[in-house]
Amino acid sequence: VGPNGIVYAQDVQRQMLDAIRRRVSREGLNNVQTRLGVGSNPNLPARTLDAVLVVDVYPEVEDRIAFLRNLAAALKPGGRIGVVNYTPGNGGPGPAPAEGVRVAEAAVEADARQAGLRVLSRAVLTYQYLLVLGR
Repeated sequence: VGPNGIVYAQDVQRQMLDAIRRRVSREGLNNVQTRLGVGSNPNLPARTLDAVLVVDVYPEVEDRIAFLRNLAAALKPGGRIGVVNYTPGNGGPGPAPAEGVRVAEAAVEADARQAGLRVLSRAVLTYQYLLVLGR
């Protein structure tokens, strides 16, 4: 984000935000703000973010469509949401491949459509996938 940008570190667990604050302090970073989310509301400022990156938490979100809508509300025009999830199946690290623990790309795409978003690009990582969403 450069020296003038702001990073919002968001989580629904206070303990995770405490850990982030300790690391930010240790690293001497002055441009990171933590935000405690509640349920499917990430508690991010409206229409201010260029990009949002959601890594390996999508399966834990209760109301995924509301979550994506709330993320989209935080974006500036032209902003993007990156969603990284473990690929379903037995390979690699990450959560067990039990039903619902790993979310298929098609499910995220369907949720995105319902939230008024579309897939702008995609990438296959070693054990994960990345979908970039936008309006």
